[in-house]
Parts: sequence; structure tokens; C-alpha cells
Amino acid sequence: MHLKYILANDGAEAGFSSLILWVGTGINETQAMYDTLPAAVPLILSGRIASLGHGHARSAIDKSPVKGPWRIERTGLVGDEQADERHHGGPEKALHHYPFEHYETWRASLGDNALLHKTGAFGENISTSGWTEETVHVGDIIRFGGVLLQVSQARQPCWKLNVRLGSEGIARRMQSAAITGWYYRVLEPGCAEPGALLTLEHRPQPRWPLSRTLRLLYRDLDAYDELQDMAGVSELSDGWRRLAARRSATKTIEDWTVRLHGGGA
Repeated sequence: MHLKYILANDGAEAGFSSLILWVGTGINETQAMYDTLPAAVPLILSGRIASLGHGHARSAIDKSPVKGPWRIERTGLVGDEQADERHHGGPEKALHHYPFEHYETWRASLGDNALLHKTGAFGENISTSGWTEETVHVGDIIRFGGVLLQVSQARQPCWKLNVRLGSEGIARRMQSAAITGWYYRVLEPGCAEPGALLTLEHRPQPRWPLSRTLRLLYRDLDAYDELQDMAGVSELSDGWRRLAARRSATKTIEDWTVRLHGGGA
């Protein structure tokens, strides 16, 4: 099962291509129910708070690989920092995982950006190949050495990605293309030694690949019955369950402007 990404110009940003998803092969959610995950070799990354761009924003989005062993607590990787703890980090967003295969898609869209030639461009703590939003599910329980993780939600990209990669609209394109990566909560803190693999231990929600939640939030905006079902997925983060329930109840789409473009937008 594979998604087909195409590049098209949506007219929103002159001179840039947008990533458009859900065309061609589409998302085969029925097949995703039966998929498992191969063991994955992770690259672990960490970052420190620093200035972002030429403004006054502070961020730890610039991540670099760090050697093990790695200590992971309830709030994330020891040594990793978060500048905006209201929107980043915390128990439900302890670690961010971004598929390395998405880098090829971004390079095709953005051209020769030096940040896209190495991991860490998107602020991820974990980088792998072979796992994507299609094959990873809400609630998946993942073993990493002495650490037990659980997938809590996909990422909601924000404007800092635009500044980081020097292109207005990156966050919106990531959202539209459903190539956001995802977050983990930490069920069992501990240490992972070099050579430890990421392995799937349990899949409590075979009907809920992350791609389905992204489709409901960003494409099928008025699929209210499915959104109500999504609100009932106990392994999903509380924030996303409330979001799905609120949209289903009010039939109103939330305003994404500040998140995607910043307070000055």
C-alpha cells in the first residue's frame, strides 16, 4: 500500500509548489487495518533553544543526532529542550517521530535546501525509514529498549516550520499533504542502548491509522459522524478528542491562521 503524492501549484504562493494528497491511489484504510510494522532502526535527535530566523522567536526545532544510550522520561528525551511548552512537548507530545522518506518529497518541492539533506529539519526526535502515517496507528504501543511508547496523535504543524525552512506555507503544505509525523506519550520511562530497535508490541486501534485522523481533520472536514467516532478513540490525545467532538457538535471548522502563519498573519 502506497500513497501517491503529486506536486501542483495551488495559487496560494507564487513560485512555490504545493503538496497535494489523496489523489491517484488514495488512502487504503481498509488495508491499513491489517498492516503491521517492521522493526525500525531509529536515529535519535535532540535540540537546544535558540533564536529562530531574524525575529524574536525562540525555538529548539533545530535537532541534531545524539549518541546513546538515551534516557527517556515522561516528558521526553533527557537533554532535549522545548521553547514553547504550551504547544510543544509535555506528556502527550513527549517525542516527535518524522519519516525520513518524506524528505525526498520535500526536496522535490522545495529544491536544493541544505536543511533537507540531513535529518532534523522538521524538529523530530526520532527518524526512521519504513514507517509512515499510513502504517502507524493511533494507540500503537512501541518498544524501544527499556522504554515503552504509545502513539498519541499526529502533528499539527505550525508557522515555525515556515521560518525554519525559509518558505512561507510549509506548515500548510505539510498539513494538506498529511505528512506531519506523529507524537508519542511515554508509558514506561527508561533507557535505550545503541542498537535498540523500534518494534510494535500491540495495536489496540486497527481501524485508526494516523492517515485517517488527518483526513478527517484536513480533507473531509464535514464527516461529522466519523469525527464523533474519532472523539471516542480512548488512545487519542485528549486535545484531539476534544477537537473532533467540538467540530462534530458545532459543525464549525476552527481557524488555522495563527497556527499556520503566526500571530502577525
